[in-house]
Amino acid sequence: LGIQAKEMISLVGAGGKTTLMFRLAQELFLCGKNVVTTTTTKILEPTSGETNFLFIDQDEKKIRDFVQHHLDQYHHITVARERLGSGKVKGISPNLVNELGSLQGMDTIIVEADGAASRPVKAPREGEPVIPSNTTLVVAILGVDGMERVLNEENVFQPERVSKITGIPIGERLTDEAMAILMTHPEGIFKGASSLSRVVAFLNKVDIPNGMVKAKSIAQKIFKEKHRQIERVVLGQLNNEPPVAEVIFP
Repeated sequence: LGIQAKEMISLVGAGGKTTLMFRLAQELFLCGKNVVTTTTTKILEPTSGETNFLFIDQDEKKIRDFVQHHLDQYHHITVARERLGSGKVKGISPNLVNELGSLQGMDTIIVEADGAASRPVKAPREGEPVIPSNTTLVVAILGVDGMERVLNEENVFQPERVSKITGIPIGERLTDEAMAILMTHPEGIFKGASSLSRVVAFLNKVDIPNGMVKAKSIAQKIFKEKHRQIERVVLGQLNNEPPVAEVIFP
């Protein structure tokens, strides 16, 4: 993904963000980095296999103090404000994310900044994504299994918005061009990212039949849009090995 020495990463877009967050955190931890994982929305409560320590407190000052005093002990801490009844945890404010990112000894903070109800394709709702202002890298995820699917509630999160952005009518099939527009449009999946942030497009599920062909077709269309912030397109398979199959540059 082109991660640098000190980084604040916001993950936005379609299904796979939580899996990517904890896989990425594990890789960084194994490289000797201090990592915090969190969300500005909500995520499924992580297992002990996904994080070294989960700290939950409604008082954001206590969260900051805990991270400050225990990051060198655990090296990977996940923080949240409260447990929700659905097996999910509620995230923290973007301001606290910025504060945590500036703590001494912090190498990488990874934030799930968007919801998608596990759909492969989405467009953001009003007020989404919630990207902290100090974000240095935005990773925007789309599932290649969304290409050629019918644009409806079952397959797509916010199908009316997707239709408006891409010009594909409800009930028609999503094209590679529509997927590229979702990546590059100002109201698309990394809406609200700072103009100073780098952006990586992550096309997930290339391990499906014809997945690599679909992904490369979408990548070609993304670069055709000439978006100045997108520095690479990663072709990935987050539920398989290796999680990154190929990286394509402009």
